[in-house]
Amino acid sequence: MTTEARHAHLWGQRARDWAEVQEAMVRPVYLAVLGTLDLAPGQRLLDMGCGSGMFASLASAVGLTVAGIDAAPPLLDIARKRVPGGDFRKGDLETLPHAEASFDLVTGFNAFQFAASPARALVEAARVVRPGGAVVVVTWGEPQNMPAASVITALRPLLPPPPPNAPGPFALSDKAALTGFAEAAGLQPESVFDVDSPFTYPDLPTALRGLNSSGVAAAAMERAGEEAVSAAHATALAPFKQADGSYHVPAHFRCLIARRA
Repeated sequence: MTTEARHAHLWGQRARDWAEVQEAMVRPVYLAVLGTLDLAPGQRLLDMGCGSGMFASLASAVGLTVAGIDAAPPLLDIARKRVPGGDFRKGDLETLPHAEASFDLVTGFNAFQFAASPARALVEAARVVRPGGAVVVVTWGEPQNMPAASVITALRPLLPPPPPNAPGPFALSDKAALTGFAEAAGLQPESVFDVDSPFTYPDLPTALRGLNSSGVAAAAMERAGEEAVSAAHATALAPFKQADGSYHVPAHFRCLIARRA
């Protein structure tokens, strides 16, 4: 099974749950990125690993012309409904079906570190952005300073051993690693900033619906079953339960803005 097919299989299983619950946990990051960049209506955006299109929808609302690429057709179907005028395509991040210098802005929200070749995916991002255009790489914040890390890693015991040299979810969280990643692709780092974006759920069933919708959860279910995945998530969530039965898990994301020379 190719990388694209594997991601399509895993991330396509609970696309509606992802779109309706979990994707919203990143909304503050989407808004922060849009608010930080000096964007003009009509500029062209490519969102790599666009998922169900929440960022594309927000970008379209401020006048950008949006495109997206993802491996999972069920997620792309939702993105197309959210942004009927968007150009959403199925494909691999390492081989973008776009011409050089096609976009003013290229973004990847928790996408690059999960590519089969993160370095190649970023080189492709640098290729399709215009000279002077921005490439935004968003990843998890440093795990030692983020309570949500215990929830993000809760399924590790249920997953098969990762391949040798697999990057993992926090591979780009270190600032030096993140800027070095950009420089190796020929980009010029401009700024790095963190955005608080907590996971908030009204109750445990909603939390499990959201957390169990990821591709990582799908992989764990294939190996250990849904009951084991839900139990692992419930245990990880327990310290974050509030008096009213809701859950608040502090999380933050690290954002890099780089430019093509």
